[in-house]
Amino acid sequence: MNEILLKYGCNPNQKPARVFADNLPIEILNGSAGYINLLDALNGWQLVKELKEATGLPAAASFKHVSPAGAAVGTEFSDELAEAYFVGHIENMSPLSYAYARARGADRVASYGDFAALSETVDIPTAKILAGEVSDGVIAPDYEEEALNILKAKRGGNYLAIKIDKDYTPPVLETKKIYGVTFEQGRNDCKIDADLLKNIVSENKNLPDFAVRDLLVALITLKYTQSNSVCYAKDGQAIGVGAGQQARIYCTRLAGSKADMWHLRQQPEILNLEFETGVKNPEKANIIDQLLQDEADGFFGDESNWRGVLKNKPYILSANQKKQRLKELSGVSLASDAFFPFGDNIERAYKSGVKYIASPGGSIRDDNVIKTCDKYNMTLAFINLRLFHH
Repeated sequence: MNEILLKYGCNPNQKPARVFADNLPIEILNGSAGYINLLDALNGWQLVKELKEATGLPAAASFKHVSPAGAAVGTEFSDELAEAYFVGHIENMSPLSYAYARARGADRVASYGDFAALSETVDIPTAKILAGEVSDGVIAPDYEEEALNILKAKRGGNYLAIKIDKDYTPPVLETKKIYGVTFEQGRNDCKIDADLLKNIVSENKNLPDFAVRDLLVALITLKYTQSNSVCYAKDGQAIGVGAGQQARIYCTRLAGSKADMWHLRQQPEILNLEFETGVKNPEKANIIDQLLQDEADGFFGDESNWRGVLKNKPYILSANQKKQRLKELSGVSLASDAFFPFGDNIERAYKSGVKYIASPGGSIRDDNVIKTCDKYNMTLAFINLRLFHH
């Protein structure tokens, strides 16, 4: 039996704590692990491993509290998006670094203090991105020597770096105990690939390759997101994850608002903000988040809220301007971990540029959902596979 002693459980008062297995597939290369760290690490690793297998591209995830704040594959992006993701200064970007920048950039506020999961050997540009962010740790199959040295210098030498055996196969059955009662179930080893998307039930049957890729990103992200959950995706990355809501419409609204913020962060008024020297990325992300909120006028009317962070009082987009800019968001994919019970989810998704949807189907109101998709000329595929995760 192999074991790793942990700092504590979910909370500091929950001691002792450990993880153990007959064949423990992880090795701590630096730092000390916590209970939630390893929950995020092992869920994140499964996500990126499956995403790499489904798309053939390097994959990354940014995890917080056992749900991904973002996930992505390694597709290149524009200089504008590089600035929005705070990686414009990183030289020789690699496919893996593009993937992590996208995953981290999906929701920069939620990704604060994340746990990163990477499908490939950690290289120097990816390590440099991690070094510049507030992050608890990273899990990957291996590390380049210089990349690991960069990470070892982070957080006063305590940054958590985990190496996982990429060939490890977990047992078919998984168990956990709650209140002294043991739960057992078969591991969710369903394969998510393009074949799942062939059952198109909408009038519009068009599903281009980029939408297939984005729906795979969304579906695999949902497989490791606390339910109920929906995920908006575009350009090979999640742009809005709605996790752990009791009503599906809440998931759709939450994730949709995150997708909207992702788009608005790329507007010229935001990209052209001039920050004072030495302002850290988290401070920049928080200022941008405040700037895009409805109450921004009141917030930035108080000079103390921006002085010392910004060189000048920022230009504030009006509600009408934001509404008009959001009309430019298009070609977005949306996936759900269970059926949509009402067409109101589709109505909300339409407001965030959704064109392609994957859902298990199975609601007594599927006809209403299909009709609403047809109303907006959306493509809807029923995958007949529920993806609850708890």
